Amino acid sequence: MAERVTYWGTGRRKTAIARVRLCPGEGKVTINDREGQDYLQAIPAYLLAVRAPLETLGLENEYDILVNAQGGGLTGQAEAICLGVARALCQLDPENRQPLKAEGYLTRDPRAKERRKYGLRKARKAPQFSKR
Repeated sequence: MAERVTYWGTGRRKTAIARVRLCPGEGKVTINDREGQDYLQAIPAYLLAVRAPLETLGLENEYDILVNAQGGGLTGQAEAICLGVARALCQLDPENRQPLKAEGYLTRDPRAKERRKYGLRKARKAPQFSKR
């Protein structure tokens, strides 16, 4: 039996982590054993973000995307999946790196929630100051 070729990529955003597998197929997206459109609540921006790296290279109907996502919310998970797909595409062919880098799909977004400091109500919100 012929072994199926799969390409792996890991994406992170805020507290979301997505482990992405690209398998030859017809362009289906499966996230946590659910259909991609169902999991992302049919929000078009999230679905576009997940498929964007494939569309950049013109491979949207040639590979299935299988994802295990955890942590964060839908926005963070969708952007983590985007990064994971882009990294898997670089593993597929090293020449894919340049167009993906130019579009910004290989850049990990470093922004995260700032930690709360003692004496403050949130990361920067202080109690009301009164002179007397």
